[in-house]
This record gives sequence, structure tokens and C-alpha cells, in this order.
Amino acid sequence: MPPKTHIDTFGAVSLVGLALLLAINQVVIKVANDAFQPVFFAGARSAGAVFCILLWMKWRGVKLVLPRTVVPSALLIGVVFSVEFLLLFTALDLTTVSRASVIFYSMPLWLALSAHFLIPGDRLTPRKTLGLVLAFTGVAWAILDRSDGGEASLLGDLCALGAAMGWAATALLVKATPLRTVRPEVQLFYQVAVSAVVLLAVAPLFGPLFRDPHPIHYLALAFQIVVVVTFGFIFWLWLISIYPASGVASFSFLSPVLSVLLGWLLLDEMVGVSVLGALALVAAGIVLINRTPKVQVPQNV
Repeated sequence: MPPKTHIDTFGAVSLVGLALLLAINQVVIKVANDAFQPVFFAGARSAGAVFCILLWMKWRGVKLVLPRTVVPSALLIGVVFSVEFLLLFTALDLTTVSRASVIFYSMPLWLALSAHFLIPGDRLTPRKTLGLVLAFTGVAWAILDRSDGGEASLLGDLCALGAAMGWAATALLVKATPLRTVRPEVQLFYQVAVSAVVLLAVAPLFGPLFRDPHPIHYLALAFQIVVVVTFGFIFWLWLISIYPASGVASFSFLSPVLSVLLGWLLLDEMVGVSVLGALALVAAGIVLINRTPKVQVPQNV
């Protein structure tokens, strides 16, 4: 499919479905953290995904060899991917799904701010700047307001914020480096391959690798490997290679809405005013950042 200048119907439907999958993913990570130490869990997920992606590439006839000029970018994105998921899995171990999701899915805020300086043609406008202010206010509210109690951990919130910035960095690397010339499957392979090595190497520093695993937790790990990483992430990378980065990112505001709902329904999490208010501000800001400006039709004189 040739690159698009806007999100069409196919792209919109695909991104809504992906947003739901990513919302479910937050709950799955939270549940599986009861069984596995978070950094080990993230590394095991990446290691399993390496084999699934290799099978996918063999079936699709995709070659793994990279041009020499792309290798540094591939290694860098793998390291950034490692940091992103070390922080996200830790965040979901320390704080609620609702809080972590609102903060993590502020990613378009950091992507839009970075793209202004790094991606030609993706500049900030007054409307986008207003959106940045609203979204930033929402993130700050979520982090600073501790009135929700429960599992509202400041360290967990800050880890989610770091993970959001890591996600934005991976999107920038895909759009602004030689990686943009590489197929999505190859991009993802290097992300999971490097992260498997990094995360499994550092996992023992974060405590015992196993907590109290049961069969359902191994099913959660399999779901992460096959559905979320192998197919979900490949699909996301393919979409971001076709559609504008900011447009793809804008649909991510649906995921925290769905994550808050699922956290309340499935995990009995308390959803207070700070979470809902922050969610509203972040969503409004992201809509403003990514709204397509109206085309001015010249008037005949």
C-alpha cells in the first residue's frame, strides 16, 4: 500500500481495533506480573517473539539482512525498546492500570513535540501547541494528584511517563532514520531481539524471576508473545509506515479510555477524579494535536 497523507476508513477501523488490543494488553501485563518479575516477563516476551517473527518472515519470504547503513539505527531502536518496556512493565507492577495507561498513552504529546524539531513538515501550529498544553496538564495532574490512594505509586507513574517517551522515540526512529526503508517485520525483529538480550541480562538485578505462576499466567505470556508483539506490533509498525505518524498516534487516546474501563470492570480499580480529569485533558490535547485542518477553498472573484 502506498503512503497516505491522511487516515482513511481502513486506517481508522484498524487503529480502533489496535487500541482495544493494547488496552487489553495493559490488563494482561498487570495480571501476569503476579506470576513473573516484570523485567523478566518483558524479556521472556521478547525472546518468544523472536521465534514467532522469524517464522512469520520465513512464511512471507522476508529477508533479515540489513544494509550496513541501517544497522546502527536497528541496534539503537532495540535498546530504546528495551528501556520502554522495562519501564512499562515496572509501572504496571507498581501502580494501577488506569493511571499507567493515562500516562503511557500521552505518547503523542512527546511525539508531536519531538517531531516539530526532527521531522520535516510536522511542525507545531497554534492549535497543536494548545493541544500540547492540555495534554501536558493532564499528565502532570495524573502524576501529582495522589488522592486516588490504593496503588497510586509516584515511582510507577514516573516509570509510565518514561515508557511513553520511549515509545515516542521508537516512532521517531522509524520515521526519521534509515529504518524507514526497512520492512516492519525486520524493524520489529531487531527491537525484540536486542530487547530480549538486554532485558533478560538485567532481570536478575530486579529480584526473583518467578513469583507465583499458574497455568493462566503462562497463557498470558503466550498471548503477549503471539498476539500482542508478533501481530499487534507488526501491524502498528506497518500502519505508521503508511500513515502520518501523528495521525496514527492520535488513535492511541482510545486505549487509555478503554484501559480505565477495563481496569474498573476486571480489576476493581478505583477510578477517581484525578484519573478521569487527566484522561479528559490528555484525550482533548491529542485530538487537537492531530486534527486535520480544514482545507480552504478559494473563492472566485
